[in-house]
Amino acid sequence: MNLSNLKPAEGSTHNQKRIGRGQGSGHGGTSTRGHKGAQSRSGYSKKIGFEGGQMPIQRVVPKYGFKNFNRVEHKAINLSTLQALAEKLNLSVIDLNTLAEHGLTSKNDKVKILGNGELKASLEVKAHAFSKSAKEAIENLKGTTVII
Repeated sequence: MNLSNLKPAEGSTHNQKRIGRGQGSGHGGTSTRGHKGAQSRSGYSKKIGFEGGQMPIQRVVPKYGFKNFNRVEHKAINLSTLQALAEKLNLSVIDLNTLAEHGLTSKNDKVKILGNGELKASLEVKAHAFSKSAKEAIENLKGTTVII
């Protein structure tokens, strides 16, 4: 065996279809594009959403609604979750870092504390927003709420 008789494995290579290289190539003449029409011309590109002349779906479906680009998405955390976290780790202060370390939020999330569940511990809670019921529940137990 030497460099002069090396070959790729049987069936691993294919002949490339060489279009527009004369009659001898087997793809001469119209170059596999058929006769006349837009798709036979050079420079043809199909419009996005083109359905062969049928009315495209984006024109059939009516416009609806809008996206409010001023909306602030909050990650909701309930009082029951805070209670469980405080019991498990024996905490008196819960802030964004604590929530992120224990997988409840990511470090870039805006957090809102909601009033679902029961709180028994007196906590200092730091978050971006609080519901009215959550704020009352925390402050009734001599805890504090800090809006970041």
